[in-house]
Amino acid sequence: MAKQTKAAAEASERLVCVNKKARFQFEVLDTFEAGMSLRGTEVKVLRQGKISLDEAYASIVGDEAFLIGANIPEYSHGNLQNHEPKRQRKLLLKAREIFKLKEKTQQKGLTIIPLKVYFSLRGFAKVTIAICRGKKLHDKRATVREREARRELRDA
Repeated sequence: MAKQTKAAAEASERLVCVNKKARFQFEVLDTFEAGMSLRGTEVKVLRQGKISLDEAYASIVGDEAFLIGANIPEYSHGNLQNHEPKRQRKLLLKAREIFKLKEKTQQKGLTIIPLKVYFSLRGFAKVTIAICRGKKLHDKRATVREREARRELRDA
């Protein structure tokens, strides 16, 4: 059986949510793929495609990484064991990746932002996180100009 190319593997992943504002408000320096430690009802809600990454960020506490501020609403058919919508969720990363993230975020102006949430080929919930630097207003204006120029070229 032939190995899948990276593009084919990404095409077969089931995308749940993309943080569109992140690439506009931040300059992405480096990306990582992390698993998420979730409860049963959280997985069911993710399969429905309901999650908000608008105010989410990641933080390193000790030797562990956590996703903070991601809103996964309560499961509609849940019971008393339903989860809290904005609880901290542990990110599953290798020790050297956590060390690298911790080292980078100690620099001034760098933060860890989630870019997208998806289900892998094997059915695990994954999040793509990035080390980012905030853009200034003039950088955002330049981004808008570039996007409009690309749109005009495409239409012509």
